Order: sequence, then structure tokens, then C-alpha cells
Amino acid sequence: MKLNWRLVLVMVLSLGLMVGCTTDEEEEVPVGTFDDVSTYMQDNGLDLPEMLIDWVIAGSGVVGTDDSTIADYTVLDIRSATDFAAGHISGAINTTLGDILTAAEGNAAGTNGYLVVCVTGQTAGHAVMALRLMGYDAKVLKFGFSGWNTTFEGPWAGSTGNNGIGHANWTTGADPGRSTYDHPDWESETTDGAALLAERVEAALAGGFKAVLGHTDASSVLEAPANYQIFNFWTMDEYTTFGHFDGAVQLKPISLVDDELTAIDPSLQGAIYCFTGQTSSMVTFWLNVLGYDMSSIKYGVNALNYDALYTAGKPTWHGAASYGYVTGS
Repeated sequence: MKLNWRLVLVMVLSLGLMVGCTTDEEEEVPVGTFDDVSTYMQDNGLDLPEMLIDWVIAGSGVVGTDDSTIADYTVLDIRSATDFAAGHISGAINTTLGDILTAAEGNAAGTNGYLVVCVTGQTAGHAVMALRLMGYDAKVLKFGFSGWNTTFEGPWAGSTGNNGIGHANWTTGADPGRSTYDHPDWESETTDGAALLAERVEAALAGGFKAVLGHTDASSVLEAPANYQIFNFWTMDEYTTFGHFDGAVQLKPISLVDDELTAIDPSLQGAIYCFTGQTSSMVTFWLNVLGYDMSSIKYGVNALNYDALYTAGKPTWHGAASYGYVTGS
């Protein structure tokens, strides 16, 4: 039989086109990962130790000559509209945690940047970390509006105590040691560091305030520590001196450079705590940006071993000031 070379050539070319199409369709598209955002953050001074420099300031350090105002800051108040109307710092702008970046974009920073106000100084930690990661100069008003005037001190005044003392799940025992885990496994359509970080920050803001109670509630961390992987953001000396949740791992410092993050299992819900819940709120948001499922333990150890902290001169709630405020929207 005579071979039809023209037909063979057509078949070969057709096969080549099919292979070519298949190759194009299967070509891998670059994706952004934990490593990409980690590298970008390290290269741009956004590692956690740098984010926790000069991030909080007391009312006494910012109150103006007119004691209902704050000088040299643009004040962003993220409390509810109802709370804001009941009393706020003169000139403050009422916004929400989720809209904090939009509020900063639409309102020029004061000479010293932005000051974020919430009820207790804890939710503000999320907002300030978001602002700082996006390049804004921002601080938390220490103890929030609860510390501004005694009229509003209820949330903090009612949340200190020694609930851990004598409890079976509160101990001064040795640290159980760290296990080692892989980094969070997530992907993004962008590999550009700045765009990737912005995407991660927006996602974390959309998740709202991530916090759990450490005390009093039946489902609190103290009652059921095994429900969480718990991390103590203290020095080891503080960890053993003042006590900790049973099973809690001492995890300070935390840095991308030294990769302490491998101590956190990204597949489990985590809870991290400090003295007052304010620092841990900052840390929580930073970790969630990186892809961890972390919550801050509200009020920290001020709710669990207050007397010992106070006696030792550690950060504790010490009552509200009597600065002025205005009402209405």
C-alpha cells in the first residue's frame, strides 16, 4: 500500500497542536504563599518585634490642654455608634475595625499619626496592627475609653480578678516544650509582596475581633484549656512566677527571622495571652495576617492573677482618669 505522506504530515501537525494546547493549559501559574509575604515583611521592617515598638500610649501622654481633646493625633474611635454618642474625645472620628484603613485614607494623620480608641484597648490592637502593616503611624489608647473617664470604666473595672488561683487548670509548672510544624498552607493569585500583604490584612480585618474569654465563662480557656493550643507571650521567668494555663507554651519573642512560628500548628485554633490582653491583640492580628487561626485571650492575666501582677509592678488595670468628653454623634 502506498503511504500517503500528505495525510501523515497533517496528522503529525494536528498532534503537535494538540500537545501544544495541552502544555499551555497545564502551564503552572505562579501563586503567592506564606513564604512570599514573610519575605516581604522581613525586608520592609514588618517583623513582629518591630511592630511592637512604641505602639501604645496612656491618656496622660496625649490629653490636650482642653481635657476633652487629644493634641497632635487624629483620633479614630472604633466603638459602636451608641457608645460613641454616649461620650467620646472631642474631634474623634467614629469608624469600625473593618473600615479602619478607609478611615485612615480619608482623614489626614495628625502630627503624631493616628490614635485608635476602643472600649478596653484590646480591639484597638487589631486596628493599630493593620494600620502599621499598611505603613501608617498609629498607636492604641491604653485601656481604651474605659481608662479615659470613670463614667466608662465598667468593662475594665469588672474584669480583673484572681480567677486562676487555686484552679486545677492554672499552674506554675514547667513549660511543656515546643513541637515543630509547617507554615500555613494558603495561596494567592498575586506574588507581589505589597499587594499580597494588603490582601492578607483586608482578610484579617474582615474576620473581625478574634478573642476568647480566659475566665468566668463555662467555655472559657480556663475551664477547657485542651480546646486550644495556648501560647504565653511572656518571658520564661514571668511564665513560671505568675502562672499559666495548663499546657500553655511560652512563646516570646516571636520573629519571622528566627522562625519561632514553627511552634504553632496552623491547623488548630490557637489562643495567645499577655498581661492585659492589649499586646496579645496586636500579636493575634499579626499572626492571623500570616494565616494562623489565633485569638487573643481577653483581659490577659489581669483576670486570673491580678494581685500578684499588681504587687510586682507588672502591667495592670489601675483605674480610670477623669478627662472630659463630649456627647452626640
